[in-house]
Amino acid sequence: MKRKLLWALAGLVLAIGAVLLLGRGWLAERAFQRALDSSVGVDQSANLPDGINVYICGSGSPMPDAARAGPCIGVLAGKQAFVFDAGSGSIRKLMRMGFPMERIQAGFLTHLHSDHIDGLGELLLQAWIGGSRGAPLPVYGPDGTDKVIAAETQLYDIDKEFRIAHHGPQVARPGGFGGLAQVIALPDGTDSQTVYDQGGVRITAIRVIHDPVKPAFGYRLDYKGRSVTLSGDTIYAPALVKAAKDTDLLLHEALNKRMVAALGAKLAERGRSDAARIMGDIQGYHASPEDAARAASEAGAKALVLYHLVPAPPARLIEPLFLGDAPKAYRGPLKLAQDGMMVSLPAGSEVVTFSKAF
Repeated sequence: MKRKLLWALAGLVLAIGAVLLLGRGWLAERAFQRALDSSVGVDQSANLPDGINVYICGSGSPMPDAARAGPCIGVLAGKQAFVFDAGSGSIRKLMRMGFPMERIQAGFLTHLHSDHIDGLGELLLQAWIGGSRGAPLPVYGPDGTDKVIAAETQLYDIDKEFRIAHHGPQVARPGGFGGLAQVIALPDGTDSQTVYDQGGVRITAIRVIHDPVKPAFGYRLDYKGRSVTLSGDTIYAPALVKAAKDTDLLLHEALNKRMVAALGAKLAERGRSDAARIMGDIQGYHASPEDAARAASEAGAKALVLYHLVPAPPARLIEPLFLGDAPKAYRGPLKLAQDGMMVSLPAGSEVVTFSKAF
């Protein structure tokens, strides 16, 4: 009797195991199908309000950080899309956020430091294939942008031929590959100038201070009474403050000098003299959180988001240390950028809404 009971229990366990195993496969199939139905080929931007929608696709810096890509900001203004800078890893995050690549009108470079352009090749490729482009992507930037675009085009020329051969010219349209450089040259004595004005979207290039990098630009985008201004890399810059007057959102870079100095001291202590020197050098051409807060306050910005964080706080506990006295200098909404953060500025209102795409 006991043996029969044991055999029965064993059979029951095997039966339950088989049901669970088969059920797990069924559940996995259902989950996969649900993901296909909800996301693949679906316009993730369709439910966003008309106005300006900001995609923070890269909030980091050259310092390695698994959670943060290099500097990148995507902006959807009405039906027109734009990308400002393309740091390493940022374009994949931008695509993950559901950015409508098929609507991209142009890319904009703040300056030609490597950490702001080392994802540019991927931007051009995704705009071409993912955006089904039949013409090169216009890329606006400072003197030297034409050289960068020419180099990127040559770099991916072999890949282009492979993709055309594989997918055919109806999908990989030969004329849509690469970029079309639009070099911005502000006249001497001019601190800002409109460089794009189409379909109700106006984009202004702003001269900022990132010496010895010259020229370096920030940008302001206006659409239907809403505006977003981004600093690029700069110290406190009066021209940026002036151009950002009454902007709804100021995206400003920030470097905590005390924390960077501590990194430099530790590197020197461990015999890394070259790296320690770099930690000293970079303090001279970046804004502190307090500098960014001062700029936002003087500009009358409705909200301030710090990005290009150096060093990015690895935990929320450290965020107040990074911010320092910035909350005292700027009393409005102040946030540290995170990859995947979105900011919506609906037309016809003064609302500033923060959310996370992932």
